[in-house]
Amino acid sequence: MGREATCMCEWNGEPAQVKALLETHELILRGGIRRRAPFAEMKAVKAEGGRLSFLIGSDRVSLELGEPAAATWAHVLLKPPPSLAKKLGIMPDSAVLVIGTIDDDALHHALAEANSTARGKADLILARANTPAELAAAFNRAADLTRDGVPLWIAYRKGRGHAINESDVRSAGLAASLVDVKVASVSAELTALKFVKRKQHR
Repeated sequence: MGREATCMCEWNGEPAQVKALLETHELILRGGIRRRAPFAEMKAVKAEGGRLSFLIGSDRVSLELGEPAAATWAHVLLKPPPSLAKKLGIMPDSAVLVIGTIDDDALHHALAEANSTARGKADLILARANTPAELAAAFNRAADLTRDGVPLWIAYRKGRGHAINESDVRSAGLAASLVDVKVASVSAELTALKFVKRKQHR
């Protein structure tokens, strides 16, 4: 999302100057107060006189953002988050080529909003990979379609201790002359990177 501001914050009566970052799912405070406030846990969000205020648990929080920033941030916090399907670019009329086994409920729900296709023309490719071999196979299978400009999402497990990580996925994409252009959190277990073909390689 990328919104940020340096401002005074009051957290349960404790004032401090902070750098506030409004990310996709949480508000991050750095500086005199260091906290993370997930949107889903915020209540009573409102903007008055240039001040953004909300409750998180039993804590009262306010940020002196000024106008119109306070109203803009309140609007963002109160707006329902986009669905995973929307984040991935899946529309009701989308033809999606699925590569690998879809073992995540969030991905199942996102794919349910689209037409699926086993082969042939697709508007988007969604691949699930857990191992280097599955990752290589996904890029190989998607090669012809990505060459025509079809975007490819690679979904893989978050965190450490898995057979592949973000660096592995990016490196495999570069080796296939693809560049990653977007990241999306899929679920508590999965994240995804979106790749497109470099224009000079199409």
